[in-house]
Amino acid sequence: MSADERRLHGLDLARYLALAGMVLVNFRLAMAVEAGSDGWLATFFHLLEGKASATFVTLAGLGLVLATQRQRWMQASVQTWRRALFLLVLGVLNLTLFPADILHYYAVYFALAVLWLRATPQVLLASIIGVAACSFWALLHWDYSHGWNWQTLDYAGLWQWPGAARNLLFNGFHPLLPWMCFFLLGMLLARLPLSQPRVQRAVLLLGLLLLGAGQGVQHLAQGSAWQPWLGTQPMPPGPAYVLTGAGAGCSVIGACLWFARAWPVEGLAPFTAAGRMTLTLYVGHILLGMGTLEGLGLLDGSASLPAVLLWALLFLVLATGAAWLWSWRFARGPLEAVMRRIAG
Repeated sequence: MSADERRLHGLDLARYLALAGMVLVNFRLAMAVEAGSDGWLATFFHLLEGKASATFVTLAGLGLVLATQRQRWMQASVQTWRRALFLLVLGVLNLTLFPADILHYYAVYFALAVLWLRATPQVLLASIIGVAACSFWALLHWDYSHGWNWQTLDYAGLWQWPGAARNLLFNGFHPLLPWMCFFLLGMLLARLPLSQPRVQRAVLLLGLLLLGAGQGVQHLAQGSAWQPWLGTQPMPPGPAYVLTGAGAGCSVIGACLWFARAWPVEGLAPFTAAGRMTLTLYVGHILLGMGTLEGLGLLDGSASLPAVLLWALLFLVLATGAAWLWSWRFARGPLEAVMRRIAG
């Protein structure tokens, strides 16, 4: 098996792990269970919050460049915009069921990413820093709580133009400021020779350094007036969160690329198969996973954190098995096949 093929398997594994983290976090949100502050399980959920989805977005940016790097700019742009339109329609429909939907944000990331499709690494790096700086400026000058009911996580005016724009740009679950940083980071990583072991180790090391830097910023800000804006939590997403989110993405990608080189591909088949169907499984964890929980009356906040873990793992086991069986017959998941037919 060539190095390029192993690289793709590593990215599929990274997508699977990012999806698994998002399922855990989203099930906790849907079941209205507080993560708490004590115990290893609470710590585990706190570590996942915002990091799994940041990794997911980073992988989306990386995948976009890999998919379009041999195309002319106009062809790549049209294909990307068609994909963005598909994700927008799917995301808006999903938003009516799950307020923390990420797909409609994805649509905007893809639409804007056309501007950087042929950008140099230096331009991408400068853009990441610029978006992060604009995001921090916005946090300091705009009202981050505008529209939010933090007790119920309802957002007033989400379906009216001013509220929708504010939610999308600044204070939604995955707003452009600063989440576009993660997408651009993925586009930057795609410029690297990721099949080389030394590059994989470097990406992993970079991720660990970024994680440490984010934790350091949070520690220095404790007890100060800056503490609300310099935590590693995703809401509000300050500089420390951007560092830890980027660090999580680089760490997972670097580790999975390295692991896929060392581990027999056959042993990873169920997970890489699911990693190639993350769009289908993401929608499935809302329609089927949360739909089942609602039918069982488990979305009223009465469950415990261990119950969230149990139900999320049960869904992941079933979803992974189903994706693996599907891959025996089909190369792509159902929604992935539809998007490919529409977007090319």
